[in-house]
Amino acid sequence: MTVSHWQYTEQTEREVDFLVVGAGLAGCSAAYFARQLHNRDVVITDARDVALGASGRNAGFMISGLDTYYHRAIEEYGHDAAREVWAMSQRSFGHWRAFIESSPFPVPLDDGGSLLLAETKEEAKELELAARALDADKIEIAYYSRDPLERGYYAAIEQPLDAGVQPYLLVKSIMAQCGAELIANNELYRLEQTGDCVRVYTRKYIFKAQYVLLCTNAWSPLIDPYFIGKVTPTRAQCLVTEPIDHVPVPFCGYSDYGMMYYRSTFDGRFLLGGGRQHYRAVEGDTTEDRVNPGVQAFLDDYMKKYFPDVTAPVAHRWSGIMGFSCDGLPLVGTLPGRSRIGFAVGFTGHGLALAGATVERAVDKLIAGRHAGAVDVSRFD
Repeated sequence: MTVSHWQYTEQTEREVDFLVVGAGLAGCSAAYFARQLHNRDVVITDARDVALGASGRNAGFMISGLDTYYHRAIEEYGHDAAREVWAMSQRSFGHWRAFIESSPFPVPLDDGGSLLLAETKEEAKELELAARALDADKIEIAYYSRDPLERGYYAAIEQPLDAGVQPYLLVKSIMAQCGAELIANNELYRLEQTGDCVRVYTRKYIFKAQYVLLCTNAWSPLIDPYFIGKVTPTRAQCLVTEPIDHVPVPFCGYSDYGMMYYRSTFDGRFLLGGGRQHYRAVEGDTTEDRVNPGVQAFLDDYMKKYFPDVTAPVAHRWSGIMGFSCDGLPLVGTLPGRSRIGFAVGFTGHGLALAGATVERAVDKLIAGRHAGAVDVSRFD
């Protein structure tokens, strides 16, 4: 990311102990762990403000695991890693619930669980295999060989430990509890490490930090070339209707291998997201925050097909930029040759599932040198 010569001529230097870059779900959580578990004095800086990126634009789904069915995760990452990541999602949920319980203001949470639905007979076969793998690992689920909603799906997996949350208020609550100072509207444009000191060049300050943790997700390739090819910005889109007089889906619903998602909101509306799989050429590898008319038309048609009882007009449409990692797992590590600059990025659309446990490990790795397990970038070595 860049700033002009005119914008930074008034910069001053500022010494900080632990600097977090990114005031989203990951960054605010990382600040909490750095302060509470490692007694660091933390400052958060962001190019915009708290939860104005994907953390405040997502559907608010606390869905266990990764963005692939469980048996496929075992095939791709190995059985131990799949189980480890599943446990990380449960740990993350525990963090979110603890933050909500101690929040200085209400954060809506719906513990109704989730339902993974098959849109085709082929996907129904995948769901059955996933259910068997989950059962074998004694993970609490229920499998349906039919559509429990009677809306035209073919099979379903119910995950009762999942939940829906108001994501923007969750991040605001974590920020309020993390004890960090926030410096907002402050673009970062260069990182340097000399010895044990990291110089972070931003529009307002040149920070001299002992430690820096990048929680920049989709924007990481714009901050350091190390992330090019490792994290790809990817756009997702949603819509929400005007209030309706019934609840079409009393839980978080996923289908088409997680590419479609829907829920009822806390203020009585219907939320529907997805559709990017049909427009990969324009929805992938972009940081452009805009809605795609083709994607939005697809969402409109999807709602008519599967939720014809939702007839209220659409009230709002929006997009958010996610950071997809090159192998589907989050990335935790330090920049090569710069051991005081750590990162926790690449959540692949599952930040609410994995960010809490991931940044907890990222802080430990940066300060104490502990291996981050399945999400450690040493897996590429």
